[in-house]
Parts: sequence; structure tokens; C-alpha cells
Amino acid sequence: MGASWFLELGVLILFLQAFKPGLSEESKCAPGFNSEMYIFKVERNHLQSGRSLGKVVFDDCTSHTSFLFHSEDSHFKVDGDGTLKLERGLTLHNGHKEFYVSTQSKGKKITVPVRVLHEARHGHHHNHHEMTTQPKPGGSLSLPVLNFPKSSGGLKRRKRDWVIPPINFPENDRGPFPQIMVQIRSNNDKGAKIQYSLTGTGADLPPVGLFTVDSNSGILSVTQPLDREKKDKYILLAQAVAVGAGIAESPIEIIVKVIDMNDNKPVFTQDPFMGTVPEASKPGDEVMQVTATDADEEGSANSDVRYTILSQEPPLPSPNMFVINSVTGGIRVNAPGLDREKIPKYTLAIQAADMEGNGLTSFGKAIITVTDSNDNAPQFVTPSYTVSVPENKVDALVVKMPVTDGDEPHSSAWATTYKIVDGDPQGLFNVSTGPSKLEGVITTAKPLDFEKNNKYTLLVTVQNEVPFAISMPTSTATVVVNVEDVNEAPVFTPVEKIIRKPEDLPVDSDLVRYTATDPDTARNQEVTYKIRNDHAGWLSINKDTGLIKVKSLMDRESTFVQDNKYSVIVLGIDNDEIPATGTGTLIIELEDVNDNAPTIDETVIRVCNKESSPQLLSVTDKDGAGFTAPYTVQLQGSSHSNWTARMNDTKTGIILTLKTMLDSGDYTVVLRVSDNQGLHHDSTIQASVCDCKGADVQCTDKAVAGFGISSILGILGAVLLLLLLSLLLLMFLRKRGGEKKEPLLQEDDVRDNIYYYDEEGGGEDDQDFDLSVLHRGLDNRPDVFRNDIAPTMARPEYRPRPANPADIGNFIDDNLKAADNDPTAPPYDSLLVFDYEGGGSEAGSLSSLNSSSSGDDQDYDLLQEWGPRFKKLSDMYGGGED
Repeated sequence: MGASWFLELGVLILFLQAFKPGLSEESKCAPGFNSEMYIFKVERNHLQSGRSLGKVVFDDCTSHTSFLFHSEDSHFKVDGDGTLKLERGLTLHNGHKEFYVSTQSKGKKITVPVRVLHEARHGHHHNHHEMTTQPKPGGSLSLPVLNFPKSSGGLKRRKRDWVIPPINFPENDRGPFPQIMVQIRSNNDKGAKIQYSLTGTGADLPPVGLFTVDSNSGILSVTQPLDREKKDKYILLAQAVAVGAGIAESPIEIIVKVIDMNDNKPVFTQDPFMGTVPEASKPGDEVMQVTATDADEEGSANSDVRYTILSQEPPLPSPNMFVINSVTGGIRVNAPGLDREKIPKYTLAIQAADMEGNGLTSFGKAIITVTDSNDNAPQFVTPSYTVSVPENKVDALVVKMPVTDGDEPHSSAWATTYKIVDGDPQGLFNVSTGPSKLEGVITTAKPLDFEKNNKYTLLVTVQNEVPFAISMPTSTATVVVNVEDVNEAPVFTPVEKIIRKPEDLPVDSDLVRYTATDPDTARNQEVTYKIRNDHAGWLSINKDTGLIKVKSLMDRESTFVQDNKYSVIVLGIDNDEIPATGTGTLIIELEDVNDNAPTIDETVIRVCNKESSPQLLSVTDKDGAGFTAPYTVQLQGSSHSNWTARMNDTKTGIILTLKTMLDSGDYTVVLRVSDNQGLHHDSTIQASVCDCKGADVQCTDKAVAGFGISSILGILGAVLLLLLLSLLLLMFLRKRGGEKKEPLLQEDDVRDNIYYYDEEGGGEDDQDFDLSVLHRGLDNRPDVFRNDIAPTMARPEYRPRPANPADIGNFIDDNLKAADNDPTAPPYDSLLVFDYEGGGSEAGSLSSLNSSSSGDDQDYDLLQEWGPRFKKLSDMYGGGED
């Protein structure tokens, strides 16, 4: 207390535990502090450790003077006699600091709020707000009084910086109610009767009646308990009015601040909390965080939550596998030994307590799932393999190597990858992961060659898709691959052989020896040779030696030659039980020789016999450029006398000109064309000479030109006369038929007019057969043909109509057989469709046999003379009414 010279220390008692009429009566003693709140004023913001601030007084209704006090703020310490001291240095950033001091009495914890107030910020004008205490009967503590500001010379506006300290009242006070808080007093109450009133929230505004003021005494009371969590502050306006004299004082603002009490326990933000931890985690690794909220005043001890782990289930391999930060709620790994394969999940019982862990408590759970880490190395089931693989195969399966892994199935720490680390410098093998992810599959990446190397020893390692979480040995497997010898086809060298030969090589000339070697050296096999794809048939080969000769004369100008090259396939066949065949390609570049004389493209020309225009004739030579142009031309035979021929300027075309005027008609011109080597050919040109002039060639058909106009008219007259005679004869016959009844058939015509219809065509005039009706004849049938019956078997294929008439017979036979097997074909008793058979038959019409209109005019008795078969017909039609 020696340092009190620089303090203005005071304990301001703002609230009383109880205020009742009849305070003179002694009440029963109850343990407690002598004030509802302690306020200690200091003159500086920064306070040093060891400083004494004042005293709190506690009475436990006994003679004890020393108690065990506890401060919720670690900056302060309370001695046994109630002296409040600074344990550590402190800076009042907001100008004040509030905390609680508590002690135990009769098994009950009793707390009191303490406020350290920086006087420079909150106490400048305390002289204008006199708070005095008045003695109570019985020597009890006096009631705080709020005086209205003094005024001089009537009403004056208060200074803007005038502040009334708030009235602090604890929440959840148990009464009795109404409970007196403070007395409002006017400085003019001695000279006049003063009426006091109160307005504002809690007075005349909802909640109405929470605060009341005695109009005569000015005593301000609260009528029911306050709840800081609903409303932490009330602003009231107090007025004092002199009866009969109007306003006595300016209104003052009264702030009632609800002091927080620890009436809310912490609440976990979720329950349970879910977290994960890798099984390879080390002590100190963060796992998760739990949080709880407290509805009490933020920043006070009432809402200061601390966390504790109460239990761990299962308590293996250690009961303290996890530790929690009591302030933040962060949970960390505390001990090694997490193993998902043994314990996949832990359940922690968590406690949250306010008052820095000494107040109200709540309980929750944290469930921690141990996730898989790659702490189990995959292991080959079999450490060594011996397999056999045929040579010359790519992507051939060599071996499948299963492995095991103790990590979580289908995770990256469980799935495997493989690598060949030794024994395959040429990259002949490939290793991959099988579909199960726990299997290594080795295949051939390149063809193996038994003759070069018949055995390989591979070293294979296995790892997971993710790195190992801890240091572990890598499992390996050894694979011995024995290469199996197979019969390989002979190999031609080179695979494509090109030679250059003249096209006129004589038959049986040697071209080249084209041979193949058998790679199966251990088998000692012989190779025989054949030629395939010799489309022109020019070559032959010795089956034992591979010597290729000319079988027939070659021709560079043949259609089988492309770009002067003729290609054949040569086969090399070994003598194994199952022979293998190799192929090589022989390309013969044919050198051109002058074996084709030039020819004239045109064979027919037309020219006028007067002022004839020259005719340009084209020359073609199948030989190459060295044996073609420039060409020369010569007229042969009698063509010299009437025609001239010369080469054009480029020596590639012939200019033929008629030099004498000839009569109209056809003439033959023989031209001999030679190439630049003198090889020649005689070409015949058929020249039609027309009676015309110049280049406008107009020839008239000679058959027509030979007849004059008179001849044409004579022919036309003869035709007309013939038609007229035919008409007269017809009329004569009709007239004669009307005078005499003629028999049905003339006797002398019976034997001569028998016609044979054993042909499958139509009538006599129908000799132009239309065979298109035989093509897919079922397509021409009517729609009524059994469309209601679905075929139960495949419909046969019908041949299309052949282009060659000689194949008509086979075409009909094949389609007849197809129709017999066609389930959709019509039956024999169905309507048949026939083609039109023509008209104009010389047999006349047989309709007269069934004519009802002309039956009386016919003589049917003649039929009796034709034999028994016709006698019945005569009786039917010539028997009269009988």
C-alpha cells in the first residue's frame, strides 16, 4: 500500500444487494462480497507488475479475515486479505479492464466483477456528477445518488463532452423485485416539490415497466431480472419537474449496462467432429480442430472456453495417442504407432469449459479416421519364374507376376507399378500393370531371335503408384525367358530387287539369280523357288537355284508394264514339315528398243474435189522418245499421181493434200511412215472425195445420188398402184362372201394351213424377244400373291440378266432352280403374267368357233368327216335344236 501516493484509489459502490423499506431491521447474514462490483481507478494506461490497486472485502459470516481468492485474469493476483495486485505488466488498450474475482464459501463459488478504469479517459468530469452515499439505518451501506447537473441563470445547454458513467447491474439477479438501483436527485428539491419521470426503452417503451422511478423520491428500480444475452444495455432519459414551476432540471441520460454472469455453458459447433489422420503421421502433426461457442460476453472469462480430452477409445497402442490445445481446440498426434490395418478409427471424448476451464462444461466427441499411408511395400508372390516364348512374336505374353499389398485396397498406396531394371538392354520386353492392379505382366516389345540369343534373365521390381511413406525395401522377381525356335520363312536379300534389261531379250535368256536364305541355321533346310503374279507370263525360275529366265518375249509397251517396270513376286519355300514361305519382289526395268513402227491414227478422211483443203494426219509410235520423231512419209503406189504428202514443221504429223480434181467417190491412199531409225509401216487411208469446194466438205449418199427425180416418182407410183389393187381385191372377196355361205374351213386348206407352235415365243411377228421379263420375274407378279405369308427361310439369289445372249439358257435354268426354292414364289395355280406376244398371225382367229351371233351361218356337218374327235363337235353345234 506504500505505492498509493500516485493512485487515486477508490472503491465506488454502485449497487446494493438489497434495498427495502424497513432497512432498520437486521437481515439474516449471507456470505458474500461487500459490493456488487469493484471499480479501481488508475491514472495511466500502462501498469507495471507488483502494483497494488486496492482491496476486495469478503464476509463469510464468521470471524475469518483471510480467504483463498482466485482471479480469472492471469495479470492480477488477490492476496488472502483481499489486496488486488498486478502479477504481470498490463496495458489498458480500451481504457479499462474487466475480470472476475472468486472464492469458495460453504462449498459454493462466489464471484464479483472487478473493473480497472483509466481515470484520464473516464473521470475528467466527475465533479459534475456527484455520486454520494447516504447512511442507512442500522449502519448499512448508503444508496448511490445521481444529481442533475448544476445550472446557473436558468436553462443552459449542457456541454457536449459531459458524460454520465453507466450504471452496472448484474444479469439474472434473483431479487427480490423491484430492486432499487440508484436515486435521482434534483439540486432544487429543497426549494420546491420535484416530480421525477423516466422514458426510454424499458421504461415507457417495450419492454415497458422494466425500469421504474418513484415520482417523489426519484428512486430508480428494476422490476425483473435482466438478461444480457437478450439486451446488454438500456438508455433511459430522466426528467425532474418542479410542481407548479415547470422544468426544474435539464433531462439527463442514464445508461444501464447489464453485467454478464456466467449463465451460458459452451456449445460445440458440431457433434461429433470428424477428422482424418494418415497412419504415417509423426507426433506433433495437426489432425483436426474442435470449436465451441459461449453466449456469454465476448472477451470475458464467462466465454473463455478451454478444451480437454477426457478419454480415447480404443486406448491402443497408447491411451494418449492425441493431445488437444486447450485454447484453440487443435488436436495433434501425440505418440507414434498409428496403424490403419490394426486400428482404423479413434473416438475422443472432448470437454469444453468456460471460465478458463473452471466454469460450466459441455461434452462432445471427435471421431478420427486413420487413413492409409503407403507403409506396406508390395511383395511378389513368387520370387522367380522360368518361361518359354516363341521367337518372332510381338506383344506375346511372357509371364504374369502376382503381388500382395497390405495397404487399403484400390488406393494409390495399394496399386502397383513395375520396372525391368536388368537383363533387357535392347528393350525387347515390356512390363505393365494388369487389370487387377496387383499383377505385373511382361510381354515382348520386339521380335525375339532364337538364332541370336535363346535365353534372357530379367530382374523386375515392384512399387506403388505413390512413394513409400517410410523407408522400406523394394521387392524383386527374377524371370528367366527361354526363346523357342520356330520355322522362319526364308529371307530374300534384298527384299526388293531391281534389274535393268532390254525388252527384246531372246527367249530362254538369263535375267538374274534371285535367292533367299533360311534364318533357321540349326535346321539346315533347303529352299525352293516359285514365281507368283507373273501376269504377262514372260518369266520362268529354276526351283532349286532361283535363276530367272525369259520364257516369252517381253514388251515394254505392254499393258502389264507400268512406268517401264514389270514386277513379279518370287516365293522362297523351305522344306519343313509345315513349310514357311518368304517373298521377294523382282522389278525389271525394261529398256526400250525400236520394235514398233509409227502408225497413222486416222483411217478415213473426206475432201472436196475442188480447191481441196490439206488434211492433217496424226502419227503414233509406241516406242520411247529415242525411237519416234522426227518422222518421214512417202506415198506408195498410184497415190503419187493424185495426192501429195509431207510432214508438218514438228515432224510429228502428216499433211495430205489432193492435188488433182477427182470424180466423187472413195479412193485408197497408201502412206509409208518411218521413225527416226528408219523403221516404217504402210498405212491405208480411205479417202471419200466429194463434189464440193474448199474446206466445206458436203458429200451426198451415192445410192441416192444415182437416182433421178423421175426414178423416185416412178417408184412412188408403183407403190400406190399396188395398194390400190390390194384394196380392190379385199372388196371383191367381201362381196363374194355375202352371196354364198362358205364352210367353216376350206377343204383344200386343211392340210396346207397347219401351223406349228412348238416355239416358246409369241406369234409369227413376235420374233424380237424381250427377255427382260425373265429377270427377277417375281418382281412383276401382282400384289395379291401370298403377301400374307412371311418366308421362313432365306430367299435365294436370282441371277441378273446376262449381257451375252449365249448365256440366256444358263440364266433361265439357274433362276428356275432359285424360284423352286423361293418360299415367296407363287404356286402353280396362281395367275401367271405373260408378255405381249405380238399380232398379225396368219392363222387367223379361232373366235368363230364360239361365236353365238354367226352360228346359223356355219356348216358344221363338214366336221364329221375329220374323225371321231370332231364328230362330237359337229353334233354339238350342227345338230339343230336337238
